[in-house]
Amino acid sequence: MNNLKYSICFISFLFLFLMSMLNFFFMVYFIMNNMIILMEWEIISFNSISIIMSILLDWMSLLFMMFVFLISSVVIYYSKSYMSSELNLNRFIILVLLFVFSMMLLIISPNIISILLGWDGLGLVSYCLVIYYQNLKSYNAGMLTALSNRIGDVFILMVIAWMMNYGSWNYIFYLELMNNDWEMNLISSMIILAAMTKSAQIPFSSWLPAAMAAPTPVSALVHSSTLVTAGVYLLIRFNMMLLDTFFLKLLLLLSGLTMFMAGISANYEFDLKKIIALSTLSQLGLMMSILSMGLPDLAFFHLLTHAMFKALLFMCAGVIIHMMNNIQDIRFMGGISLFIPLTSLCMNISNMALCGIPFLAGFYSKDLILEMVSFSNLNLMVFFLYYISTGLTMFYTFRLVMNLMINDYNLLSIYNLYDEDYVMLKSMFVLLFMSVVSGSFLSWMIFSYPYMIYLPFNLKMMVIYVSLIGGFMGYLISNMNIYSMNKFMKTYNLSNFLCLMWFMPNLSTYGLSYYFLSFGQNLLKNIDLGWSELYSGWGMMKIMKKYSLFYNIFQMNNFKIYLFSFILWMIILLMLMMSI
Repeated sequence: MNNLKYSICFISFLFLFLMSMLNFFFMVYFIMNNMIILMEWEIISFNSISIIMSILLDWMSLLFMMFVFLISSVVIYYSKSYMSSELNLNRFIILVLLFVFSMMLLIISPNIISILLGWDGLGLVSYCLVIYYQNLKSYNAGMLTALSNRIGDVFILMVIAWMMNYGSWNYIFYLELMNNDWEMNLISSMIILAAMTKSAQIPFSSWLPAAMAAPTPVSALVHSSTLVTAGVYLLIRFNMMLLDTFFLKLLLLLSGLTMFMAGISANYEFDLKKIIALSTLSQLGLMMSILSMGLPDLAFFHLLTHAMFKALLFMCAGVIIHMMNNIQDIRFMGGISLFIPLTSLCMNISNMALCGIPFLAGFYSKDLILEMVSFSNLNLMVFFLYYISTGLTMFYTFRLVMNLMINDYNLLSIYNLYDEDYVMLKSMFVLLFMSVVSGSFLSWMIFSYPYMIYLPFNLKMMVIYVSLIGGFMGYLISNMNIYSMNKFMKTYNLSNFLCLMWFMPNLSTYGLSYYFLSFGQNLLKNIDLGWSELYSGWGMMKIMKKYSLFYNIFQMNNFKIYLFSFILWMIILLMLMMSI
């Protein structure tokens, strides 16, 4: 039975890895020959109704599929060791495969109906994976995830209804043709709102850190290339239609604020997985904001490079959590580079790629994005949001590295760590290679011309300035108790505001449900458990119980009461006789 469990895992890994390689060769061929293939398959035709399944294959969809297949294959191989104690490993693998299949459906669809199938599939399977450990915390997180994503599903359904005006749901035909149409502006605003829910932009951000209740391999898959990137990918596809709309300008502001808010919250967080989740939120804000500036190719480029090092970062976190006896608090960690050097190597390189250290994957996309921001004629607020958020990325990354690698070891001194899980290490080394190489390889492949952006010296060096300041601040904070600092500066309320993601989880969960639940509680207390209960079953039971207790006292203590009443009567008689 055990062999069957692992054989399904290995077959899934092999199939996905081969599909990834196949997609890679196709993608190179498509780019070289500038090809696009649109396939249509008529599923059913009845009178004048025809249901058609369409598939769009171009360099973008093939490249994205290659990355999704590669990361999911490595994650499944990693799960073989990480989930080894799981009795129903096959169920877990099937859920992950369903997740990948839903993403495939979304990537290759030029049709809004089949996009909805993939979109809804992602929402449903993500719920099943978030509640996988089946405790109260994961159920709450699963409901928050599913209901937040449900808002986006509703917007997609409304888009389907509005696109009936055009006679077909193949949106790619209308992107340029119907650009200034009133209905298309309405559709584009709904698409932006749907993408905001899936990619967790303000005000829908609270579900992303909550989704950390899922097993770590799932987090690696969700936060790199599947669920959260679905919204970004949809906007990249719809980008031609969205340009110059009011909602895109609003998205620029909201995504910039998301990036800023996630960066600040990550500096107040102590849960290892939540810090990495908030860094994902920050990078999603970066993708969304560059997308709303009208640069979809750059957003796609960062989406792919980010997928590699973020999946690796989660895998390293998973190994560390396993080693640390399932403790996720970074205050208990420290000095782990001495005990698990290979995992620490992967962790540090993925962290450096996240910060945009030159010549790693993140540098090629992040540096280009920030230079394009400096090059554009946007206002000062957007400029500062980009650069401060970049500094904050360095801030929380350095804090994480200091707490994990450099500071003293804080767990039980007798506990021993080991770095010999070769299944996990092999899967991590694949992504380590990609985290180093994928940036340069993609920049040479996607952009058909060498880019050179001329800027003044200080503006060109701005990225390095903010990174150095952020790193220095991270070093200082990691050696300082942030709460004692709050006590000294009397900033408790401010720190609560920053720590709790600007109170967004409270607003989106308790804020929405509190009044309904308290009203229901009052109804229950005053009506169901109030007068209707008092004058029926509960009231009668109370009276009967009272009398039965009274009789019980008589029956249990009858001899004592008899003697006491006899003495009482004697005293009364004596008193009467004396009075006579």
